[in-house]
This record gives sequence, C-alpha cells and structure tokens, in this order.
Amino acid sequence: MNAIRAFIAIELPQPIQSRLGEIIQELKSSTPKALRWVPPGNIHLTLKFLGNVSPTNLTSLNQALSKTVSRHRSFEFSVAGFGAFPNKLRPRVVWVGVAAPEELELLHHNIDRETERLGYHSEDRNFSPHLTLGRVSQHASPVEVKQIADVLNGYQVGELGKVNVKSVHLYRSDLQPGGAVYSPLFKAPLE
Repeated sequence: MNAIRAFIAIELPQPIQSRLGEIIQELKSSTPKALRWVPPGNIHLTLKFLGNVSPTNLTSLNQALSKTVSRHRSFEFSVAGFGAFPNKLRPRVVWVGVAAPEELELLHHNIDRETERLGYHSEDRNFSPHLTLGRVSQHASPVEVKQIADVLNGYQVGELGKVNVKSVHLYRSDLQPGGAVYSPLFKAPLE
C-alpha cells in the first residue's frame, strides 16, 4: 500500500472558519493571483506535520495519539491578529494568529515527543501557532510580492473568537490539481 501524507491538527468551529473566509474574500479582491488562498473549510491549527505515513503504522500512531492527548484537559485559545512569514515585507505565508495558552504549547510538545519516538522527525523551529490563510507562489514576481506586502501592511484582524479544544485529529492530505483535500482519519479526545 502507498504511504499516506498526514498531519495532526485541531479543528476550528464553523463560525471562525466563516469569519476567516470573509477575511480571505476581503484580501483576495486587492491582491494579485500569485497569492493562493486556502479554502476556509481546510483551515485548522496544525500541531504536527508527519509527512508520509505507512498505512501499517496508522494503528500505532492512533494509539500513541490517544494516549498522549488523553493526558490533557480541554482548554480554549483565542483567534486574533494578522501577519506573514517570514514578515509582511517579504510574505511567503499569510496567517491569522492564535493566542497560545500554556496547555496548547504543552500539548504540541507532548505530541511532538511521542511522534518522534515513533520515528517522525521533530520540528527544528519553535512552535508558532497560526492559521494559514494563503501562500505566495514561488513564481511571484517582485512586483506582485510588493503589491501583496502593501496590502498586508495596511490590514489588521481583531479577535475573531475562541476555540474550545476537546479533541485532536489525524488527517490525511491528498494533493489534487485544485488544492489539498483533507480527510479525517482519527479523533483523539482530551480528558
């Protein structure tokens, strides 16, 4: 069987996805097509990108995820703020921010440690929780990047609401010509 491209994430409630969709529509009208937008239904808070997972490893991964996540109590985080990686002057990824409580950082750390034990690489960079709205094409011209930067510099996002985290999901990601299609594979509830 072929490997499955997978990641671990927290789902967002529909009202926040809708508001993110409104923000995307506002920005889409004033930015060049070199900025590719994420469909609002695909926006989630990624805790761990696993890459290729063998179907034979899914059971072990599900058990490890259940065990790790069940040690954490449910918690809330706020969705607010706006920015770009590496920065708004040279944008590659456009995002809305997440106010990360200590419990979110600890959940991420424990998932990262447990998946590393199963053979998945740990992240080299610090956890920077965010919700990706769009990505600038590698083929964007300097003029397009400047146009995007100008729009982003003049844009702000206040608080969009809170997310009550009660579970963590393992998703499959299938890359299609029209963009990635995410399918839930497993749900691990918090305590």
